[in-house]
Amino acid sequence: MYELNYRLTFSAGHWLRDYEGICKNPHGHNWEVWVTLEGEALAPNGTLVDFYDIERALEPLRRDVDHAMLNDIPPFTEISPTSENLAKWIHDRLAGMFNRGGVRLKQVAVKEYENSTVIYRP
Repeated sequence: MYELNYRLTFSAGHWLRDYEGICKNPHGHNWEVWVTLEGEALAPNGTLVDFYDIERALEPLRRDVDHAMLNDIPPFTEISPTSENLAKWIHDRLAGMFNRGGVRLKQVAVKEYENSTVIYRP
């Protein structure tokens, strides 16, 4: 089994709903997202998935969230844009792009702060 990890970074603001700590106030992070793909067979060129293809697939997502207020982006207009919810949202948005040809999206990890990472696996 091969596992491929690709890192996406962006800067965005958010605030947490139904939260009593300081994060209930608008603030920002330099987010780091790790997308993990897995598969058993390599393409004839020796790759699981071309890194450039992953970069192109992630570009629309990056454009949507970079320098944005996450609370203004559905579904975060209704649910709190926590790292947990963001990881699942990113996974659900990307799964159809990568779950094919023997390759699947295994997990999405979201890091909003240097000491904390959330991992979502379906």
